[in-house]
Amino acid sequence: MDSQSYLSELFSLDGRVAVVTGGSSGIGRAVAGALARAGASVVIVARRETELAAAVEELTKDGCRAAWASADLGTREGVRAAAERAAEPFGEPDILVNSAGINLRPPLDELGDDVWDATMAVNLEAPHLLGRRFGPGMAERGFGRIIHITSQQAHRAFVQSGAYGVSKGALESLARSQAEAWSSHGVTCNTLVPGFVMTPLNARLSSDPERVAALAARTMVGRNGLAGDFAGAAVFLASRASGYVTGQSIFVDGGFSVH
Repeated sequence: MDSQSYLSELFSLDGRVAVVTGGSSGIGRAVAGALARAGASVVIVARRETELAAAVEELTKDGCRAAWASADLGTREGVRAAAERAAEPFGEPDILVNSAGINLRPPLDELGDDVWDATMAVNLEAPHLLGRRFGPGMAERGFGRIIHITSQQAHRAFVQSGAYGVSKGALESLARSQAEAWSSHGVTCNTLVPGFVMTPLNARLSSDPERVAALAARTMVGRNGLAGDFAGAAVFLASRASGYVTGQSIFVDGGFSVH
């Protein structure tokens, strides 16, 4: 077997269908692009149609199969509608990536029910509902990959973790519960844990040069993360190569978490 055939057998996503929430910007967009370029047909789910259309156009220009579905993941009805729309272009997904998230940072003593509920709805309940919708079908077909994007704040408190850190910690627990439920049927469920990444979600922090430099200094690599740093890890977790990896939190953080 030549090297190309070997690598294709391990990592190719040809014939797979992927749904990526939050796939129109930041880490989600990079992951959607990586899965599409590895051969998957990708449906990007997010709110803003202009950004969705731009992301899909970029992929189709590169010869990828991609489509989009606009959705509000902040309500149960919105999530259920999103799931049905996401399954229309290419059929039921083999790969689900939950990258959509909101990060509202009020001090804890000012954190009202509205912020708590909105954060849990998008960051935790939507991944749970999408998993319930797609996980059993993956298990029935004997192959599936569920990948969540979380945060350092799932493991340590800093910069007003508030409800966001709680939601991401719970999301990692959800991955373990999903792994327990479906791994024996060929469905792995794992988490990618970013360090500080320069994305729209971190726009407020990114505008503070001193804080940005301090965060970079805390890594071992010596720089903050870029969305593209997640491409290889995402393809690995989505592919056959990761068939014996499940229930895990894999840090893509330049050594931030261990420094």
